[in-house]
Amino acid sequence: MQYIPESQSSSVVTHEMAFEAIREALIAACAESSKIFPALIAHGSDVNNRFSVKSGATDTLAGLKMGFIWPGNALKGKPTHNSVTVLFNQESGGVHAVIESGVVNAYRTAAADAVATDALARKDARVLTVFGAGNQAGYECLALAKIRPIERVLVVNRDPGRVEKFKSRLASLGVPVEMVEACEGCARADIIVTATPSRSALFDAAWVRPGTHISCMGADGAGKQELDPALLERAELFCDLPAQSVAIGEFQHVAPQIASGAVALTAIGRVLMGQAQGRSSEQAITVFDSSGISLQDLHIAQRILQACGH
Repeated sequence: MQYIPESQSSSVVTHEMAFEAIREALIAACAESSKIFPALIAHGSDVNNRFSVKSGATDTLAGLKMGFIWPGNALKGKPTHNSVTVLFNQESGGVHAVIESGVVNAYRTAAADAVATDALARKDARVLTVFGAGNQAGYECLALAKIRPIERVLVVNRDPGRVEKFKSRLASLGVPVEMVEACEGCARADIIVTATPSRSALFDAAWVRPGTHISCMGADGAGKQELDPALLERAELFCDLPAQSVAIGEFQHVAPQIASGAVALTAIGRVLMGQAQGRSSEQAITVFDSSGISLQDLHIAQRILQACGH
């Protein structure tokens, strides 16, 4: 059995590695031979401490990722989010590799955003608005700067102190970072990213201008919500896995409309393979929902093993 500690996995992961791995995973998710099992959402002895288990298999990979959210760690100076990925031995059963993947998971999540945005956002998109100024939001901005010529980042957050720390994290981009209100952030954006634990819409559908691309990264459980359903009913919708998106992702809030066919939903993997259309016009509003799928974890875990010489 191979064991990769956090210190090693975090030292080899890059945005470029994550982008390629996650692109492969999103395409693999559309293959008939791939299987993504229903996500388990649970909690620890303290109900505020939550964890999830996401598992899946392809022709060559099988395993699972355990994700942990322990809010009380913030007061202890420890990360509130953590992850462990397990790859199975396909020939004899048992564990092939265990990879501590807290930082890797942040790259993996941001890469899903980058892959989808690269396929859906206008090529001239230059202004990025991000809702949230937490750890993951920073990774999202850095990943998107790899695939579009971002000239300005607008941050919507209620805590000015947190935004100042966020600005420091993005200093390497060399672009202006501003704190703005939600309405202004939407009105100026070419790309909007929502990376929050919200349970209600973050902004009004009417504030989003034609041609905008939106990536929803926060909804990964029943009841979570970042977007106004009115926006979803007039936008072009894409996701990592339709069945999961309507169950625990952002599109749970328009699930009846999707089920009836009134609203169309496309797996982004089909767009990447050229089997489905992405953005239909320069004026269309596109929305990508990332609820996070196990195949992303398995593919990037394999890349980590290879980078570590295994």
